[in-house]
Amino acid sequence: MTQTRLAVDIGGTFTDVVLETDGRLATKKVLTTPRAPEQGVMEGTLALLAEAGVALSAVDVLVHGTTLATNAIIERKGAKTALIATEGFRDVLDIAYESRYDQYDIFIEKPASLAPRALRFTVPERVDVEGRVLLPLDEKAVAALPAKLKAEGIGSIAVSLLHSYANPAHEQRVGETLAQAMPGIAITLSSEVCPEVREYERTSTTVANAYVQPLMAGYLGRLDQALKAAGFKGAVYLMTSGGGLTSLEAAARFPIRLVESGPAGGAILATHVAALSGEKKVLSFDMGGTTAKICLIEDLRPETSRSFEVDRAARFLKGSGLPLRIPVIEMVEIGAGGGSIAKVDGLKRIVVGPESAGAEPGPACYGRGGDKPSVTDADVALGRIDPDRFAGGKMRLDAKAAAAALQHHVGRPLGLNDSVAGFGVAEIVDENMANAARVHAVERGKAVGETTLIAFGGAAPLHASRLAEKLGIRRIIVPRNAGVGSAVGFLRAPVAYEVVRSRYMRLDAFDATAANALFNGLEEEARRVVESGARGQTLKERRTAYMRYVGQGHEIVVPVPARALAANDIAEFRRGFEREYQALFQRVIPDGAIEILSWTLTLSTPNTLPKALAGVSRGNRAAAIGKRPVFDAATEAFAEVPVYRRPDLGLGQTVAGPALIVEDETTTFVSARFDAAIDAAGSIVLERRA
Repeated sequence: MTQTRLAVDIGGTFTDVVLETDGRLATKKVLTTPRAPEQGVMEGTLALLAEAGVALSAVDVLVHGTTLATNAIIERKGAKTALIATEGFRDVLDIAYESRYDQYDIFIEKPASLAPRALRFTVPERVDVEGRVLLPLDEKAVAALPAKLKAEGIGSIAVSLLHSYANPAHEQRVGETLAQAMPGIAITLSSEVCPEVREYERTSTTVANAYVQPLMAGYLGRLDQALKAAGFKGAVYLMTSGGGLTSLEAAARFPIRLVESGPAGGAILATHVAALSGEKKVLSFDMGGTTAKICLIEDLRPETSRSFEVDRAARFLKGSGLPLRIPVIEMVEIGAGGGSIAKVDGLKRIVVGPESAGAEPGPACYGRGGDKPSVTDADVALGRIDPDRFAGGKMRLDAKAAAAALQHHVGRPLGLNDSVAGFGVAEIVDENMANAARVHAVERGKAVGETTLIAFGGAAPLHASRLAEKLGIRRIIVPRNAGVGSAVGFLRAPVAYEVVRSRYMRLDAFDATAANALFNGLEEEARRVVESGARGQTLKERRTAYMRYVGQGHEIVVPVPARALAANDIAEFRRGFEREYQALFQRVIPDGAIEILSWTLTLSTPNTLPKALAGVSRGNRAAAIGKRPVFDAATEAFAEVPVYRRPDLGLGQTVAGPALIVEDETTTFVSARFDAAIDAAGSIVLERRA
């Protein structure tokens, strides 16, 4: 039976809504309502359903992704959070890695802690690395905490005790005591949100979850109530950073897993587009109103990780942000979106982002009170966006306001007219994104020029040609519904949940009984979250172990058989480890002792990718609907460029650059170095001329 499904993606500027009925998609874009995000969701949802003639009560599933958790951390708009730690470990968040991300910068800055030192409290207790109690929990010290926390007006509590991943009893007791004395307070235990080794990362993740939990739980609760009041009777799922869907209850409990939910949806969309097009090496490029996200996808598998940094003080420097230990699709994200604000710094350089105009007030051209120039203002000034056709003509842009903002903040300080100033802004933001892609690829040993660029998001198709030129990429794909790409990706995601547990074990002393007991516990935990959303589908189980040679500081991920383990599996574990180690480092250490630190288990519904479609022969030239003057940097003047409507383009029809291909949610700019055609999937494919 075909389901009617909705997908909603809240971005910093726009909220995207996609309706899927009988395999057909309908879309809607509305401005985000930052003060009450559920209002924008309901506005877009009800408007789209009214246009499609579908009742909200007829919708079976709503899939939701949002950047609210990320923005709350970056903008420091979360709850007033306290940390409860083991006595002597109050300063774990400040000590961090005991190193500097930039060794020679004497003015180095680090992100401010989400739990300031004055709001960190300790209790006497001690558990060792194997979970043995060395010092019992001091109940009197715990009982004295509520009075102190109430006096500080605490809104959320993080509990992270030493080695609680091995024995959570003390954390659980602290949590029970605080919950009884402070009913309704949000409490996060590290043994639940991040039961892994490495004290700093575990504590940072726990504090971050506590910091955003009241905000996210409140928002999700209000959204649930608003949907039910409007007649919604279906199921709600949240997109996680790891690329799977989880329940509303799990998302409210562990909202830190949602920090990269929108970008994860984009990576899933890019994977499906790559499968349809038969592409093996892909660079996913998602540029919205606030940020740009870049992800490498090889052999239809986005790179994944269990570590992520948010709120970096230095854009490309590892260690300059707040570390989170969560399942995440590996990507680089920078403040380069349509709303990113441009200015001239003290060295007379054009700087773009990371500050964004967002939805309130928005870019100057929105006419909502914004007077600072943004990337969207630059695209309007360059003629790439038609002010009268923006959002399908439903939102008129003010080209004069865009030109005035560019002239005042960029052109006048540099002695440039507004058009050249706009080109400077576009060129800087394109170079920022290209540099991010280069760094991301080099760090992973990939050649970015060998990839195909898949561009989506409201702003990406406008900038994809220039980005590809800078990176030496010869092929670009702009999929259908590119302007709401991440939301479309949500509809392609499986219901999935990953759980992890640290349990140290040397391979030469492998304990199959202990490993099986651990996996049984992980499977039970994951099944509680996934089973309700599986709806009778067969669940796929994936197991991994984090292994390393004894004495090394970092682990690699090794697949583990999804069955009962036996003592003679040692040989298979070693072969798996050496295969992965060889792939990464081109060598192994013969007979080297190996150890396992952590174990993960993922349960998911089937994630079936489409088969590649047959190629389409390029045919006749498409007919333009008119022309627009677009700025040409080579001549520093405007030249007439043909404009095409995307819905009018048939399979195989070609467009020679320079050209503009317009649709309701976005515009694709085909530069003079590219030609475009429509492939079998309905995607715009740009090929660089020889």
